[in-house]
Amino acid sequence: MIISVPATSANLGPGFDTLGLSLNMHNRVEIKSSRFHSVHISGEGENNPRLKGNNMFMSIFNEHHTKLTNKRQNFKFSFVNSIPLSRGLGSSSAVIVSAIASAHEAAGIRVSKRRILNYALAQEPHPDNITPAVMGGFCVATIEKQKVFSQKKHLPSYLRAVVVIPTKPISTARSRTALPKSYSKENAVFNLSHAALVVASFFNEDWEMLRLAAQDRFHQRIRMKMMSELFTVQRIAYDSGALLSTLSGSGSTFFNLCYDSDAQLIASRIKQKFQEFEVKILELDNSGLTIAK
Repeated sequence: MIISVPATSANLGPGFDTLGLSLNMHNRVEIKSSRFHSVHISGEGENNPRLKGNNMFMSIFNEHHTKLTNKRQNFKFSFVNSIPLSRGLGSSSAVIVSAIASAHEAAGIRVSKRRILNYALAQEPHPDNITPAVMGGFCVATIEKQKVFSQKKHLPSYLRAVVVIPTKPISTARSRTALPKSYSKENAVFNLSHAALVVASFFNEDWEMLRLAAQDRFHQRIRMKMMSELFTVQRIAYDSGALLSTLSGSGSTFFNLCYDSDAQLIASRIKQKFQEFEVKILELDNSGLTIAK
C-alpha cells in the first residue's frame, strides 16, 4: 500500500490554530509485509539517522496497529519525503496522519477520513494543519468534545502557492512562548473579524479581498521578528501581485497565494533578493490523504 499526505499551510494570517490549506507537495510511504522490520528514507530527512531509529511515525503506527490486531508484525517501510522538516509546512501533521492511516490499512481496517482526523487530534491538539492534511482544500476547523468539526472549500486550479523556505527554522515551541498570554478586546475583535473575512473570501472566491482580510494582531509580526527578512519577503510578494502573503504556520516558511499567471514573477523577484532561500511554485491540493494498493 502507498499512503500519501500533503503539506499544509496553517493560520493564513488571523486564523490562528483554525485555518489551513493543502499544498501539492507530499510525503509518501510504501508499506509491504516482510520477515524483518526495515525503514528506508529518501528525500527530506534521509541523512538524519535518528529518524530511522527514534521515529515518530513508527511509534504512532505501532501503537495503533497493536491495538487493532493485538500482535506485532514486521513490515518494510519506504518513505519518500518532500515536505521540509520544521519549516511550518505541516511535516509533523503529515507524519501523524500517515502513521494512523497506515496502521489501519495494514490491519485490514478501512476507516473514514473523519475518524483518522479525530485520532490525529490526540497527537496534535491544533486542527489547523491536520485537517487540510486529511481533507485537502481550504479548511476551517474547531474542536468540540475532543472531536474536530470542519468545513472544506475546493480550491480552483487557476490558483498557485509560492512558498519561500528559509535555510533556518523558527521553533514552534519557542515562538509560542513569545506570544502574549492575553489579548485586548480590540485585538481579539480585529482578529475575529478578519479571520471571518478570510473564510468568506475563500468560500465566495473573492480573492482580491484576501490581502485586507489576512491582517493579524495575534502572532504573525511577533514571529516574523525572529527572522526579519520575512517582512521583505511579504512586501515583495504583495508588490508583485500576491493575493495573500502570510507566515506559514509558525514559520519560517512564508506562504503566498496568487493567480497562476503571477506565480513566476513573484517567485523570481523573491529569489533575486534572497538567493539563499528555496522558492517553490506549487499547485494546491484538494485530495488530502490518499491510499493506494
